[in-house]
Amino acid sequence: QAAYNKKIESNTWENWPTGPSIYAQSAIVMEADTGMILYAKDMEAKHYPASITKIMTALVTLDHCELNEEVEYSYYATHSIEYGSSSIARTEGEILTVEESLYALMLSSANECANALAEHVAGSNEEFAKLMNAKAEELGCVNTHFSNPSGLHDENHYTCAYDMALITSAALQNEDFRRIAGTDYYTLRATNKNDEEHWMQNHHYMIAPYRTDKYLDDTVFAGKTGYTSDALNTLVTCGTRNDMDVIVVTMRTQSTGERGVPLFTDTAALLDYANNFQ
Repeated sequence: QAAYNKKIESNTWENWPTGPSIYAQSAIVMEADTGMILYAKDMEAKHYPASITKIMTALVTLDHCELNEEVEYSYYATHSIEYGSSSIARTEGEILTVEESLYALMLSSANECANALAEHVAGSNEEFAKLMNAKAEELGCVNTHFSNPSGLHDENHYTCAYDMALITSAALQNEDFRRIAGTDYYTLRATNKNDEEHWMQNHHYMIAPYRTDKYLDDTVFAGKTGYTSDALNTLVTCGTRNDMDVIVVTMRTQSTGERGVPLFTDTAALLDYANNFQ
């Protein structure tokens, strides 16, 4: 309730539409092409991003790689992730393409794929994080520091809603990112280490019926979910309103226990709020 009652800065702007109260501690609605801020709630506050980090991981990877490049998964990439965290169970020596790894990264939030892409691009997670931070600085981020490609918790790994909107806006300029991040499901072929295909479904409830179909929205064309116990729920959603691409970022949302509430109900309200603009 304290988060719900927090001040919404954009509601104090003169002659500006009144935006909805939401349960996220921080949020932004940004028009993707111009960067115009339509809604702002503590948008520069520092928070842990969890797996929405992977939008930046995908952006840096696409800046440096061709989709058909082969990625060989190391022992570290496949064995250093936290037990029980998001994974598609790849193993040491397994070879996927960059494109296949990106599908697993964005749909299944696979942490070993984040590690493998980082090693493929820069040699290590640490060197890849340097590229992430350089990209954040290039984009004009104001309160961001990345320490890893996955978003697994690190006290020095943080960002804010405003910065995540900037990062997402840059990513949307890449048609491969838009295609991959908006895919509802994908079947990974058998590999040199795995004889079975692996079926993946997008974890974003507005894109695919991952655990419920009540939030499906055919105007949502890309997005990424995130959760850790330290970050709580984080969410990036890209949708179309009045022929505009709009980006909605919510950070540090406490779940009520009812599936998708208030995480996706907040975002639905913010997307509808964007109908005030053209």
